[in-house]
Amino acid sequence: MRYRVTLVLLLLSLLANFVIATAWRRARKPSAVYHLEPPPRRAVVTNILRPIRTNLVFQPRLLSWRDIESDDYPTYIRNLESIGCPRETIRDIVVADVNELFARRRATEVVSPNHQWWLPEPDPEVVQEAIEEKGALEAERRDLLTRLLGPHWDVTGTATEIPGSAITLDGPLLGELSAETKQTLRDIEFRGREKLRLHAQSMREQGREMDPAESARVARELREEMAKVLTPAQLEEYLLRYSENADRLRRTLAGFDATAEEFRSLFRATDSIDLELAALAGATDPQSAKRRQELEHQRAEATRSALGDARNTYYQLSQDPVFQQARQAAERLGAPAETVLPLYQIAQETDRERRRILNDLTLTPDQQTKELTAVDQARMDFLRALLGEDRFRRFESGNAR
Repeated sequence: MRYRVTLVLLLLSLLANFVIATAWRRARKPSAVYHLEPPPRRAVVTNILRPIRTNLVFQPRLLSWRDIESDDYPTYIRNLESIGCPRETIRDIVVADVNELFARRRATEVVSPNHQWWLPEPDPEVVQEAIEEKGALEAERRDLLTRLLGPHWDVTGTATEIPGSAITLDGPLLGELSAETKQTLRDIEFRGREKLRLHAQSMREQGREMDPAESARVARELREEMAKVLTPAQLEEYLLRYSENADRLRRTLAGFDATAEEFRSLFRATDSIDLELAALAGATDPQSAKRRQELEHQRAEATRSALGDARNTYYQLSQDPVFQQARQAAERLGAPAETVLPLYQIAQETDRERRRILNDLTLTPDQQTKELTAVDQARMDFLRALLGEDRFRRFESGNAR
């Protein structure tokens, strides 16, 4: 019994001496065991509180890029090896630390398409740049792990990727959220999708369509939950990216070329109205119908106020299918943006003249044919002057097909 007590005391004494010696060596700033050249990308200091996962007890460390970049981190690895920490455990600790650090860099440095929430379609250049930046970060991460752990650190092939999510909580506002807050948001979003899935399943079993009011109710509940963990600015950023109202607004603004500020102003002006409209979507009673009319009028006024008279007029035009066709034709031909409105106006004028001629009972069929031909010729002359000869020939060729 005394032998066991003596052995335990001896082990405790050795461990205490090791801790004191390690602290003394760090205070004396010892020479590096390994020397790591700074990576080519700019250093980003982050704060990751990571408890050490071993069968021994260590104090949690405040890990930053400067820690890993410096000589101290290889010394830390060597100290773990010196006390008999298994190589697999050391590998897991280092890979987890580096993965968390690079996940944070990816969330704060890479400009993803989700940051441009005002665009109906992602900017191809931004998409390509995001792919390249993520690839560069991944190469840098693997290079750093190779320098820290040696060339065969990924022997199992299980630690080759940084964990990701369909909802990319990145950027200046959402990228700075803690890991716990991000997980809370994903849990809230998952519960919402699960509620809608169960509702859809129940409706199918009854041979009925999904109730729009239920979808609106779930969306409102999710917002209330998110508002408890996000600041107002963070919640707005999340809704601008991922809410159904913002997605619908993006589709509506296709071809309008809204700026970020215009989109934000429109969203703020119409979001609450759209929530109430969604809740009334399936209602057929007279009171609900009357309320819908009131809300539609409020939405139109809110839109005009948010955009101003001139831009609102253009927005209303952009909702016209004929205007959309004119815009698509101009884009296809590579014509300047200012040609869209004249293209739309000539199409409108031509259509009015055609209807007038066809409805004029005083004209004989031959006279109608002659006047319709004249209208078509006038339209073609206008388009030739507007588009130029080269674009006009391509326009004719496209119409012929």
